[in-house]
Amino acid sequence: MKKAILATKIGMTQIFNEDGVLTPVTVLQAGPCFVTQVKTVEHDGYSAVQVGFVDKKDKVISKDATGKKEVKRTHGVNKPLQGHFAKAGVSGKRYLKEFKFENAEEYTLGQEIRADLFEAGDKIDVSGTTKGKGFQGAIKRHGLHRGPMGHGSKFHRHAGSNGACSDPSRVFKGKKMPGRMGGVKVTIQNLEIVRVDAEQNLILVKGAVPGPKKSCVMLKESVKAVK
Repeated sequence: MKKAILATKIGMTQIFNEDGVLTPVTVLQAGPCFVTQVKTVEHDGYSAVQVGFVDKKDKVISKDATGKKEVKRTHGVNKPLQGHFAKAGVSGKRYLKEFKFENAEEYTLGQEIRADLFEAGDKIDVSGTTKGKGFQGAIKRHGLHRGPMGHGSKFHRHAGSNGACSDPSRVFKGKKMPGRMGGVKVTIQNLEIVRVDAEQNLILVKGAVPGPKKSCVMLKESVKAVK
């Protein structure tokens, strides 16, 4: 892998190209990411670059206005990570991710990775966590067909038979049944970058990417590039 970056999903819009063709795009706030650790074969057994994305305040203990009661910021960066970031010379980060770059040894601590790492026309794979849909039935979750909706039918949106009776006397693994839908990691391959705004660190990707707005996604060069 040569190129990868973390980004925040802003939302979708549409743009026109030079020929007047409308293209739906997803706007991503890509970076800036900062190198927080460089792993080497000699020290760690493999070569990789760890990057941090989105600033996060430190976990601290302070006192309220009366000066008696302690108030804790429980969702900040803990002390071990504070030392980790201080060693790299960067502020606390919310997201950490390792990239196995081919030229990982060329990166330095605190180095900034920006959106101009990519160019318009590049093919990328985008990974993110899909929107959570909660508990859903088999029709919405798996796209099963419904039963008759009238004429005395008592079977409408049920999943149908779960299996045989005495043999095998169990439900097979993988049976499509109701359950929690969404909230899983998904990778969409071979998406095209339409435009890159280096000044504002924006990347416009053709089509949709997984996840809700403000969620973190990972962009990396496509492993199955199709021209």
